[in-house]
Amino acid sequence: MPEVTIKVGGRSFMVACQAGEEPFLEAAARMLDAEASALVGQLGRMPESQMLLMAGLMLADRTAGLEDRLRGAEADLAARIARIAALESAPPPEPVPDPEAAAALERVAARLEAMAAALPG
Repeated sequence: MPEVTIKVGGRSFMVACQAGEEPFLEAAARMLDAEASALVGQLGRMPESQMLLMAGLMLADRTAGLEDRLRGAEADLAARIARIAALESAPPPEPVPDPEAAAALERVAARLEAMAAALPG
């Protein structure tokens, strides 16, 4: 099992992980370090356990907010997919007659009928 040295809040820690998970562990450590460094910058030196707890809680709060936004986006997406499905399965709309086009067609039809009547027959 590989061990990775990570830095959080200016302190180094040796952490074991499964083979291949090193990049994920390092990315998570960078996130935790960003929160811990912000805390240390605001509050100064503090006990390791308190720093890690506070940084973890800040990340958990951010994660909860993102999960709420994700649930909202998923619900919006599901509603839009349902709306698209309903529109795709609906019959096509009835054509709306254009009064000007109808009048023009009637004039053409009258001319054609007059021409047909004038043909020898």
